[in-house]
Amino acid sequence: MFENALHTSALLTSSLLFGGMLFFSASFAAFLLKSLPLAEARALIRKAFPSFYIFVVITSLIAALLALASSLFSASILTLIALSTIPTRQILMPAINAATDAKLKQRFLVLHGLSVVITLAHIVALGFVIVDLAA
Repeated sequence: MFENALHTSALLTSSLLFGGMLFFSASFAAFLLKSLPLAEARALIRKAFPSFYIFVVITSLIAALLALASSLFSASILTLIALSTIPTRQILMPAINAATDAKLKQRFLVLHGLSVVITLAHIVALGFVIVDLAA
């Protein structure tokens, strides 16, 4: 019974993370950029992304702990998501902001592209986790 509860909680927490990441990256940021003047949108996005990354780290670690009892595969993927999000938040995000501030468009595009690839990889990996836990 307890293992069932852990397994279900891991599935639900992973699904929350999947939906939250998909919503934030595909909808929220794009909505802000379309709805607000560019300077205001950028300022708000800069305030939102650190919290987004903290959400990803904490939620993926909780899901990993919950999944540990039922799937080492899912627990490992969730842990990798958490661990790879830390340098994304602490190193990549400040580098993106610095490139923007210095008006280094090409550098911004490369760094931002890397952050998008990382986020998409996380979302795809979460899809595998959800399928694994749902099986």
